[in-house]
Amino acid sequence: MSAQDFASVDSKVSAYPNNFASPEKLADRINSDFTSDIEKARAVYTWIAKNVRYDLVELRSNQGGKVAFSYRTPEEKERKLQQYNLELASRTLKSKKGVCRGYTALYDRVAKLVGLEAIAIPGTSKSHPTHIGKLPTSADHIWNAVRIDGKWQMIDVTWGSGSVSTATGKFVNKFNEGYFFTDPNLFFLNHFPDEPKWLPADKTAEEFASLPLFSGEYIEADFRIAFPKSGTLPNNHVIPFKIENLRSDKVAYAVSSDGKIRFAQLTRKGNVAEFEVALEKGASGFLTIFVDQESVATYRIRKS
Repeated sequence: MSAQDFASVDSKVSAYPNNFASPEKLADRINSDFTSDIEKARAVYTWIAKNVRYDLVELRSNQGGKVAFSYRTPEEKERKLQQYNLELASRTLKSKKGVCRGYTALYDRVAKLVGLEAIAIPGTSKSHPTHIGKLPTSADHIWNAVRIDGKWQMIDVTWGSGSVSTATGKFVNKFNEGYFFTDPNLFFLNHFPDEPKWLPADKTAEEFASLPLFSGEYIEADFRIAFPKSGTLPNNHVIPFKIENLRSDKVAYAVSSDGKIRFAQLTRKGNVAEFEVALEKGASGFLTIFVDQESVATYRIRKS
């Protein structure tokens, strides 16, 4: 469904109180306002994304998202994990802050209370330029999926709530609907699940590692970078870029080794906008592409 289809859902949910006494109370409100599964799934996403803030203090305490308890059997482990997640969902709702596990636990809890089939999916995120070229090794992120009309739909309500500003280091609340029911191939650009069954067909860890770093603004946008596909670029080369369905003429780029913003000279061929980036021999670090002053993709520059 398109963004326009959810405008009425988002509008109604935006008028909800910013506090609910329990996940059950939030679920009751959603059940009273919506009947279809897809609207309920969106309502849960919108309320959490707009009202829960990312907890940088918890993240930086090195405890962000970690679960620690003892168990003797797989059954005991599962029972304790379920109880932990129930308690975490309530804490996240009450405090209105959390890291990815809190967001995910809250979405999972409310989704199930409104009658949806939901699951939490742990995996590896691609969220920093240094991740370019690195294979996914251990889970550092967790997100949700809900089954609608027999098909699992991917949801990342954590990243839907905003992002950390590279300029200030602070979390900025900015609702991003790009992480709701994301196309699996697009979701794969920065999500690699621990369980292969959640991967789109033919996708591999090697392909994930080789990708550029794509931002939330890119996931939400309508345009797509058709070239280059590799996240690692040679220096001392002129790199051609091709972007499909780009409506804007405001494209710029910056190389981290000198920090200068340069504006791209676009040419258009049909629905493809093209420009070139000249990487000098001394260029190093990362190349970032901007559209309308928003970072959309970052590439690693290969050392000479």
